Amino acid sequence: MSTSLTDSPTAILLISCPDRAGIVATLSTFLYENRGNIVDINQHVDLEEGVFFMRVEWELEGFAIAREGLAAAVAPIAERFAMRWALHFSDIVPRAALFVTKDNHCFYDLLSRQESGELRMEIPLIVSNREDLKPVAERFGIPFRHFPITAATKGGQERAQIAMLREERVDLVVLARYMQILSPLMTEAFPNRIINIHHSFLPAFPGARPYHSAHKRGVKLVGATSHYVTEELDEGPIIAQGVTPVSHSDSVHDFIRKGRALEQTVLSRAVWLHLNRRTLVHANRTIVFG
Repeated sequence: MSTSLTDSPTAILLISCPDRAGIVATLSTFLYENRGNIVDINQHVDLEEGVFFMRVEWELEGFAIAREGLAAAVAPIAERFAMRWALHFSDIVPRAALFVTKDNHCFYDLLSRQESGELRMEIPLIVSNREDLKPVAERFGIPFRHFPITAATKGGQERAQIAMLREERVDLVVLARYMQILSPLMTEAFPNRIINIHHSFLPAFPGARPYHSAHKRGVKLVGATSHYVTEELDEGPIIAQGVTPVSHSDSVHDFIRKGRALEQTVLSRAVWLHLNRRTLVHANRTIVFG
């Protein structure tokens, strides 16, 4: 997974707006007239809803407008086309908090990919409702914050978590098999900035032992889904998915092993897409510029 087609800093513009003629021409002319070298560009039109989506990335070196004035320069174009837009810079490293409980496979995978540089993010803290994985956080030298949660304390603990995340300037929350349902208090504080992972047996095999239920039914595929978290449980905009075949010769343990491997791959893919500004949320679905 490469992060950019160039090693020099780039600007990334994500837009969505009503579809009409002249959008691409106007943006291209703006970049050309200001000596912008485009290194990556993707666009999509939802013909049913008449909505235009675009991601364009260009080098900042040699660009006529300093980054401090770039948002102001883009604003008139955005207003002309009624755009929803966001501007990012590739050399600003996002800060991500990992939320965990006791399962460690996704946790280790994210830490490893971050340490190797595959996932370009800072991890200022690990948050958990249990202390099982505190030794792992300590081995990686990352502060561990324990928030035991009960029905009576959930609201207060989430408010404390939100305050802590804001104090640490956290851009992204990753639920690495965090076994707590987030309330609207948390999801509204970080809209489209909380990523979750779960198996893809829902809604057919809910509950604590989905692999056992699926094995009894003789399913032929196991899968994983990563999505942005909303107040609707496991129904947020999907970012990435994966499947792998299983058969009658696979045991329940084989199902779980294959499912966990997929969860690692799919979650890391979703986090990579978000970190590299390749997702746009529209209504309850995600436009992914892979």
